[in-house]
Amino acid sequence: MSANVSSVRWAVMWLAASVAGCAGIGVTSPQAPAPPPAAAASSPRPPAGALPAFEEVVRGATREDGHLPVWRREDKVWFELAPAQLGQPLMFSINVAGAVGQRGLYASQMGRSWLVQWRRQGDRMQLVALNTAVRAPGDPALSRAVGEGYSESLLAAMPLASAPHPQRQSVLVDASFLLGDIGAYGSAIESAFRLSYTLDRANSQIERVHQSAQLTAVRVRQHHMVARIPVLPAPAAGAAAAAVPTPPTVLPDARSFFIDLVYNFLALPAEPMRPRLADPRLGHFTHAHTDLSRDLPVPPRVHYIARWRLDKADPQAERSAPRQPIVFWLDRNIPERYREAVRAGVLEWNRAFERIGFIGAIEVRQQSDEADWEALDARHASIRWYVGADAATARGPHHADPRTGEILDADIAIADLFARGARRFIVETPRASSDDRLAELTAAWRGEAAQGACHYAREVAAEAQFVWDLLAARGQLAPDGPQAEAFVQAVLKDVVMHEVGHALGLKHNFKASTTVSWARLGDAAYTAERGISGSVMDYNAYNLAPAGQPQGAIVNTTLGPYDYWAIEYAYRPFAPEDEAQGLARIAARSGEPELAYADDFDAGGVGGFEGFDPLANRFDLGNDPLRYYERRLVLSQELWQRLQTRQPQPGEDPLRARRAMISGFGPLRVVAELAAKYVGGMVQVRDLPGPQARATYTPVAAHEQRRALTFLTRHLFSADNFRFRPEFLRRLPTDYLDRHVAGPVSVPELVRGVQSAVLDRLLGAGTATRVLEAPLYAKPGEPVLGLDEVYRTVQQAVWSELRTGGEISLLRRQLQREHLRRVSGLLTRGGTGWPADALSLQRRLARQLLGELDRALRRPGGSESLRAHLEDSRALLARSLQASLLRQP
Repeated sequence: MSANVSSVRWAVMWLAASVAGCAGIGVTSPQAPAPPPAAAASSPRPPAGALPAFEEVVRGATREDGHLPVWRREDKVWFELAPAQLGQPLMFSINVAGAVGQRGLYASQMGRSWLVQWRRQGDRMQLVALNTAVRAPGDPALSRAVGEGYSESLLAAMPLASAPHPQRQSVLVDASFLLGDIGAYGSAIESAFRLSYTLDRANSQIERVHQSAQLTAVRVRQHHMVARIPVLPAPAAGAAAAAVPTPPTVLPDARSFFIDLVYNFLALPAEPMRPRLADPRLGHFTHAHTDLSRDLPVPPRVHYIARWRLDKADPQAERSAPRQPIVFWLDRNIPERYREAVRAGVLEWNRAFERIGFIGAIEVRQQSDEADWEALDARHASIRWYVGADAATARGPHHADPRTGEILDADIAIADLFARGARRFIVETPRASSDDRLAELTAAWRGEAAQGACHYAREVAAEAQFVWDLLAARGQLAPDGPQAEAFVQAVLKDVVMHEVGHALGLKHNFKASTTVSWARLGDAAYTAERGISGSVMDYNAYNLAPAGQPQGAIVNTTLGPYDYWAIEYAYRPFAPEDEAQGLARIAARSGEPELAYADDFDAGGVGGFEGFDPLANRFDLGNDPLRYYERRLVLSQELWQRLQTRQPQPGEDPLRARRAMISGFGPLRVVAELAAKYVGGMVQVRDLPGPQARATYTPVAAHEQRRALTFLTRHLFSADNFRFRPEFLRRLPTDYLDRHVAGPVSVPELVRGVQSAVLDRLLGAGTATRVLEAPLYAKPGEPVLGLDEVYRTVQQAVWSELRTGGEISLLRRQLQREHLRRVSGLLTRGGTGWPADALSLQRRLARQLLGELDRALRRPGGSESLRAHLEDSRALLARSLQASLLRQP
């Protein structure tokens, strides 16, 4: 695994609270020896004997009132803890205000949160994270058993700094424990750079404190350093690859950097919000626990949906303003020209709240340049703008009360994809690798305290590059014209709508894009008013029509029916006695076609799960996704044709044609993976048991599977679909200044990426299992697609030249090697996780292929490259078959 992918994985795991961390392990400056572990987690102990008097400790210090009164004198900071605050639950969270700017370590990110208590143990104070995962409410005996059976965690411990105050009986604790690595951020740093950076406490400090009656927010600047960057010798020939240091490249000196953290101590609401139970037919983030006081259901898991507390100011009115609106603050770092698009994306959600009786449920306010408060404190839900050398994501996480699911804070982070001019927004956006995406999605799935991580911003920007290039090639969009800026504004609004949906508690819906018909996608009036998808929570592809066909809105414009439905379930007010029935009535609409729903897990790529529903996808479009995939290939070919006939103009970007040509390939790999899901696919719905419930799983019709198989083998395996004029390829220079890439474009490598995605899916164990088991789900007489037909179709398409004779092109030889490599692996190493019938079918087809190779070699003529390829292929296949025979029982 690359260092970059691994580092993003660690960073997101930290942000999504999917790793455990113990606190306060500090480090001294490089000039002083490190303290022993016991002392490193705490401030120095006072001398033996009585604790110093309260007044003596704070003499000359100033007091700042708030949730935790703070005393400060020069660089010394103390918290004053009252007896009533000990043992009371509060929310403790850590947000990242400043970071390295590379490999997942970015500023303006929401971090971890815990439900904690202050506890006094003799002359020491502890900050203890409570275990809320298992509960037994109303059963004292079981509650004691739960307390003994499931441990809490110690985040930090420190000696008392003073005796109790003579009147208030409060005590002082040294706040310098916040200079330690309470949130385990050091692990993210080490994973990012493969270096053990030391947390240098001597050059770290508490910078400022922001106070309110319910919150104490402390901003800390931590210094991390390493004495030297190691120089490692080159690995010996044949040695296994080892993890090598990859120091940051964006620093003045890679040995040193600062991390700014905002620690929030937030009082919980005096009256907990009434929780609302989740329903699996809709997608809301949940805060789950095991309730051992219940015998049923089994397992006794309780899922509370994440939602803001929203009550009507006039509960009797049909339409009312909220008692307390949900307020999103726009970070002052958002460029002014994009603030209106961001504002519009936030306020679009008021449409859904108005439908359930709230007027102005969401407000947007602008942080002034002179503001003296932290947008990352727990008082201000915010939308923040951040930069990074490789930053290209947006996130919509939240912190919530785990007891009820009440969202207390949310800070949406949007990477600076949209600034510095519209064209550069497209050019500078890297596409996430599949491993990269998997890391973030897996972390988001595991973490319940900061859910909502997604790659939507980066992926839509990568998709937008293709749309941009094709529109420019058609002459419909000038890179520096007003249409280009309007396009970027529309994309930004779409991304903001998506991330605000996460911040309101909504998960992804990867089936929503299939609820709009193809006729409506081409209707400009319809798509301008209703959008191009059933939800903004999908990863919606761009709605770009081939030349000469009706063109609707290219980008999603507004909320979809699913968004209104999900908001209604989460936020419609009910009297306690009416809530269960009212929610059941809302959720019962799940059978309506426009409310189709599927989450990240259904789409695949989470926790190693391979999605099998061809309607649950990222970046498909319309109620016939296969038609979209066919169109997508047509659009790529149109772009390539226009690029090859266009003459470069003096003064234009020399990399324009190269970048545009490559952008035509990126989405085709996604197309390959998604179209292949039809083979062995099953459509899944989420109905609950009942007389009107639909079947949970329905195999994809055999004719649709064959249609997908034909598209993949006839079009994506064809070398003719990837031909480029030599004079065009010779005009594609590299970037001579920054050298992000070197040398000519490798068309075979680009094609291999697309074709490998097809082979990996069609020849995978999951597909084999589902195709073989499909007859078990078929109705009597219903046609099914057999695995022998799948394997035979693939093999015949890949090796068609063996039957017709003649030369085999470079691209086709490459495809044949990729196929043979997978077949050989099955014959020599396959078995675990593979159905026996799949292996025997592959063995039988391999023998037939061996015979065809023998016949082809007996034909006279052919180039040296052709005969070498055939001889090599035959030798590999023969060895593989012999090895498999030797392994038979």
